[in-house]
Amino acid sequence: SSKIRNMEVQSPDGVAVLEDCIGFSLTRTISKVEEKLKKGVLPDGQDDDIIPRVGDEMGAEAQIRLLKAKLRVTQEDLANVVFECRKKDDENQNLETRLKDTEEENARLQRTISLQQSQTEKYKMLSQEANKKTEGLQQEVTALEKVLQ
Repeated sequence: SSKIRNMEVQSPDGVAVLEDCIGFSLTRTISKVEEKLKKGVLPDGQDDDIIPRVGDEMGAEAQIRLLKAKLRVTQEDLANVVFECRKKDDENQNLETRLKDTEEENARLQRTISLQQSQTEKYKMLSQEANKKTEGLQQEVTALEKVLQ
């Protein structure tokens, strides 16, 4: 995602161009295709549907326009994909931040629960001691009442 984040999509003459693509030169690629078309040499891989079968009957200029139009559409698609990737990357970063905050809150609550449990245990022991004292005092009162009667 950091690779995608660093890509710059620009739009000279209405054509989206990916500037930061490793070892790729759009101008050089177009020039090579134009040279091959001028020499009458068609690009490799005729079966790949870059230029339809009808393209054999087209002139070089028409083929270049067709290729440029297809390139423009592909670059627009690429720009949309890059945009969506950036959007997803931002969304992931937001979710990671929320997750971190939630984990910190969870840790804080766990500490609070632990503290409250230890206090509860302490108060249970104090309560048990008070109950024993009360029972002892109750027995003393009962004994004293018997003595008084």
